[in-house]
Amino acid sequence: MKAPELGIKIGVFEHGKRNSISDVKGVKVGHVTLIQGEGKLIPGKGPVRTGVTAIIPHEGNIYKEKLLANAFVMNGYSKPIGLIQVQELGTLETPIVLTNTLSIGTAADALIEYMLEQNDDIGVTTGSVNPVVMECNDSYLNDIRGRHVKKEHVFEALKNAKEDFEEGAVGAGTGMSAFEFKGGIGSSSRVVEIENRKYTVGALVLSNFGKREDLTVAGVPVGLELKDWPGKGGKGKGSIIIVVATDAPLTSRQLHRVAKRGAVGLARTGGYAYNGSGDIVFAFSTAQRIKHYQKEPFDIKVLPDSTLSPLFKATAEAVEEAIINSLLQAKTMTGRDNHVRYAIPKEELVRIMEKYGRLEKK
Repeated sequence: MKAPELGIKIGVFEHGKRNSISDVKGVKVGHVTLIQGEGKLIPGKGPVRTGVTAIIPHEGNIYKEKLLANAFVMNGYSKPIGLIQVQELGTLETPIVLTNTLSIGTAADALIEYMLEQNDDIGVTTGSVNPVVMECNDSYLNDIRGRHVKKEHVFEALKNAKEDFEEGAVGAGTGMSAFEFKGGIGSSSRVVEIENRKYTVGALVLSNFGKREDLTVAGVPVGLELKDWPGKGGKGKGSIIIVVATDAPLTSRQLHRVAKRGAVGLARTGGYAYNGSGDIVFAFSTAQRIKHYQKEPFDIKVLPDSTLSPLFKATAEAVEEAIINSLLQAKTMTGRDNHVRYAIPKEELVRIMEKYGRLEKK
């Protein structure tokens, strides 16, 4: 269940058909969820509450047909792989993999192997490959020291990628927390019209941040209203990874501007980028492909900067709702040392939204 199904309206733009990042044509998402054991933490042995999420940016060979991309690091307490080259060259040449902090090396190794299998010229007649892998720390629920994510899990997530995918406590989101509730994977989309043409913006988040009292839903101080709800624990710092996709024709420079607006959506939910938080927004456009071996000058279509304001606003809206959807889609989970993250109580949430006059009649 997502925000609109509860009568919670975020922003002004219409949603795409699925209200997810896969409304951007060609984008697919796959998960592998790892849940094993229960009770007391035995470092290296469990309990396990973790996984992998893979985002396929288009259906072709992304190494041979790269996409324009960029990233914005709002708070750098994070261990991403691949962002420096994306920011330098402005292109994305692999799928995007999300996982837990201590499994990021394994995930990058798997992604490299995946790309080598698809491209026998890498390292032979052409250069290397730049894997993009990002993470959040799921150690409140998961035996993160065990590094239970293996290369085969990454391969499986890539193979499983599809347009209709689960959200909540799945994949990389399995062990994540948000506002001291159960968090994880959330997604949303918006459709905007610029100069009589429609474009889609989709967002996917890995939410693992926030103090309970900070949670804001469509402007309502929900966290304060639910501050005494059970399940609080941890310091509420955490992190978030935000991936924004669009079919609007943009340059890498413009995508950096779009990525920065993802931070606006984060702030609107009560994200303050506390010390110890890693907050990264990665943005890419599917509108045009950059040929790997092309030597001649090439033309790309670009929207004028003066027309981008609706796209900026749509990005903020999609990110804001994706974060709320990550809460709404997640189910209560018990993890290591019997730590519990409860799903946000939907009935209470509806009551609070009604109290503040922010619930739309269905």
